Amino acid sequence: MKGNIIKTIYDYKLNELQSIIKPSFRAKQVYNWIYKKYATNYLEMNNLPNILKEDLENKFPINIAKIISVEKSIDGSIKYLFEFNDKTTVEAVLLLMKDKKTDETGKITKSEQYTFCISSQVGCKVGCSFCLTAKGGFTRDLTAGEIVAQVLYLKKENNIDENKSVNIVYMGMGEPLDNYDNLVQAIKILSEENGLNINTRRQTISTSGISSKIDKLTKEDLGIQLAISLHAVDDNLRSELIPMNKAYNIQSIIDAVKRFPVDTRKKIMFEYLVIKDKNDDIKSADKLAKLLSGIEAKVNLIYFNPFEGVDYQRPSRNNMVKFQEYLLSKNVICTIRESKGLDISAACGQLKEKNKIEG
Repeated sequence: MKGNIIKTIYDYKLNELQSIIKPSFRAKQVYNWIYKKYATNYLEMNNLPNILKEDLENKFPINIAKIISVEKSIDGSIKYLFEFNDKTTVEAVLLLMKDKKTDETGKITKSEQYTFCISSQVGCKVGCSFCLTAKGGFTRDLTAGEIVAQVLYLKKENNIDENKSVNIVYMGMGEPLDNYDNLVQAIKILSEENGLNINTRRQTISTSGISSKIDKLTKEDLGIQLAISLHAVDDNLRSELIPMNKAYNIQSIIDAVKRFPVDTRKKIMFEYLVIKDKNDDIKSADKLAKLLSGIEAKVNLIYFNPFEGVDYQRPSRNNMVKFQEYLLSKNVICTIRESKGLDISAACGQLKEKNKIEG
């Protein structure tokens, strides 16, 4: 299937387009239409010559995706089902992190804060036992343009101003580092000053921990943020939860993380999915504190979200708080993440390709 995927207008950085489109200033005009005015049709670009529009239409498709389903949560989260031209689908989620604030006159004093949860693959190869995406298997990698398009469409659909910053987390469907080259290209495109201009510090890669790719990412020095889906403190349990751990064990991940450059204002995020009677005890909390010693770390404790066909259970609130309090007592920054979008199956581990699982 990979051979059938063609390059689109969203697959290029500005300097790459400038080397293709002549005169080069036309490339900047195209970029402006796409990323500032959210154009999804070359016909809208009224300052371009018709012959160039026709040429672009033939060489660089612009209409590459459509939103075929939208589900809205009571907490403000919105889940989108995207369908690409080869009929494959992925889900992406808009998370409303903070509502806008107004003063007594109705003037906006602080605007909304959004996080976009973006997919990097159709399905996933990792096969985590707690994740619904894994149940559908793996179909293909997304192109850089298909990753970029999700962000662009979410901004357009929600009327988010071109200058409004959003946070991007690559933690939708797929293992981002398993689609390394396309991921890195998408990050560079999204951070283009003449494009969406989303600073790399606002972009976070959430990975199950492919140690060799973390080291490769270190050499890129993109300024990206890193989140590690750890979920266990011993290799036996982690291999049960994440089979890939047999190839990239906990120690290899910790070693790679210690080599990763950390923004002085940020920390390495460790995602810890808490499962009742599996990893929610104080002994595990103690091991986790020792494991993270010497790392500028922040731990996010996440409630496991049960789904049909899985034996794991959601932990009690009491055990979550005890786990958090223990880590805090060991000077490990730790928060309990309240799952968003549970009522629309948009929470961690619940995204899936609809036409594979539901037929």
